[in-house]
Amino acid sequence: MSNKGIPVLAALAAIGFVVTIYLVFTYAPLVEDPVLMFNQKIFYYHVAHAFMLFLATAVCGVCSLVFLKTRKPKYDDLALASAEVAAMFGAVVLATGMIWAKAAWDIWWVWEKRLTMSLLLWLVLVGYVLVRRFAGSSADRLAAGLAAFGTVGIPFIYFMVDASDHHPKAGAGGVAATLPPEMKLVFWLSVLTFLLWCVALVMSRVQSARAERELREIRERGLDAGLFT
Repeated sequence: MSNKGIPVLAALAAIGFVVTIYLVFTYAPLVEDPVLMFNQKIFYYHVAHAFMLFLATAVCGVCSLVFLKTRKPKYDDLALASAEVAAMFGAVVLATGMIWAKAAWDIWWVWEKRLTMSLLLWLVLVGYVLVRRFAGSSADRLAAGLAAFGTVGIPFIYFMVDASDHHPKAGAGGVAATLPPEMKLVFWLSVLTFLLWCVALVMSRVQSARAERELREIRERGLDAGLFT
């Protein structure tokens, strides 16, 4: 997709966000739970952000491995962009998860497997960003190893800790398999909305990462030619 597609994706995501907010509070039914009540509505955004966290992390991990093999900068640019976007979505996942936990179980945090693994994944992503900024000339290769490590954790978070006492089981049909039709429609619309937003953010960040890399290369050539001091 060309650069002109970024505003289109962002506009569609904005429209989808408005529509989903309306449908979440007017169309999707409330869960019959006297404790959760309207707090249940955060589900549509918490899980959608978790999906985008997994997707962006997976893209980062795959592109990092391809970069290590080929040393082509375009894969490194995409890995960097995906990592930064994944870190943003991960922060929202943790924040909304804590809000849900407080409403449902009257506790902000519990050190169970899925929550701990989610926090670890987010810390890996933050570590990736910090390494890229401060590790010097070897930052791209060091960060690529972190990205591969973080990607391995995705199936553990989604599938292998379903025995969690504080999360509903995803089951073979996925996390939305047991939802009633009205909730399922709004849920997948929310996922689509944040997918558009995620892609727009990654594409925009790839552009800036490419521009930063090209500027560094120009500066290095200028230094080699004695144009700069």
